[in-house]
Amino acid sequence: MQFLDQAKIFVSSGVGGDGAVSFRREKYVEYGGPDGGDGGKGGDIIFECIDGLNTLIDFRYTQHFRAKRGGHGMGRDRTGPGADNLVIRVPIGTQVLADDDERTLLCDLTRPGQRVVLLRGGDGGKGNAYYKSSTNRAPRQFQPGWPGGELWLWLRLKLIADAGLLGAPNAGKSTFINAVSNAGAKVGAYPFTTLKPQLGVVAHKGKELVMADIPGLIAGAAEGVGIGDRFLGHIERCRVLLHLVDASAPAPVKAWRTVRDEVDAYGGGLVDKPEILALSKADLVSASALAAKKRALEQASGQKVFVFSAATRQGLDDVLDALIELAGRDAVAATAAADPQAWNPL
Repeated sequence: MQFLDQAKIFVSSGVGGDGAVSFRREKYVEYGGPDGGDGGKGGDIIFECIDGLNTLIDFRYTQHFRAKRGGHGMGRDRTGPGADNLVIRVPIGTQVLADDDERTLLCDLTRPGQRVVLLRGGDGGKGNAYYKSSTNRAPRQFQPGWPGGELWLWLRLKLIADAGLLGAPNAGKSTFINAVSNAGAKVGAYPFTTLKPQLGVVAHKGKELVMADIPGLIAGAAEGVGIGDRFLGHIERCRVLLHLVDASAPAPVKAWRTVRDEVDAYGGGLVDKPEILALSKADLVSASALAAKKRALEQASGQKVFVFSAATRQGLDDVLDALIELAGRDAVAATAAADPQAWNPL
């Protein structure tokens, strides 16, 4: 299935039905009087978050969504039928933004089953029975149905994962996620083998976490160089970031700084997230050169640097232990803030 993480759509809620003008016509009833019923309500536009979807590709082919109008009122004081609501189903992590600036967040759908009524359908108009009074015995006025609303919207998908992978192209991110999960990401001996985000489920020591891999970042990504930084949005919701640096590269410290500069330029709260720094492809470097590069990177970053090889699985357990610990600790803190009595296995 093709991956699409943003789409523009048009939505329109239903118009309310018109009220009816009717008079009672019944045998042996001398004074019938008005009996026009009210119109029915138009359909609402509802966004629903469902599990099992991870792309917005459906909205490339269907871009206009219009709810039906309510039924008109009828004689014998019968109210017109209300129209069915139009439910638009989107993946978990979908944001709905206004079209005018593409920044105004209207709703953020992050939980399966979450529903948001974005546009309410118009109410039905009043029939002539509503206008009868002691001085107006035969009213012929009625009220037309109220109009619905309409909007152009942008849908933007931000995948929900526990951990996110950062790094330059060919830093070994795809090899790593394939080694520790069921992702099946494309691997090649050339830059930008990853052209779209990948998700994988990592199982380690009886615990699980969801990991997201995004295309690599190069200098100038914030200005659109390479694939750009638009896919960084898919790791905004991650609890911890794993930054991979190619140990076989001639200048790993420079590669680390380049990616950090692009993340800083992007913003989105990524600089405040806990980060694990690791040298990948350790099997391609001699022990002495690897130790020197590790020391240089630790001095430049001011944090501990892990060393691993996805090909030989050397050091993978240490990296996964750190990921599980940080992701689990952050999950417990977030759950406790929402519900102090809640229990979490991590």
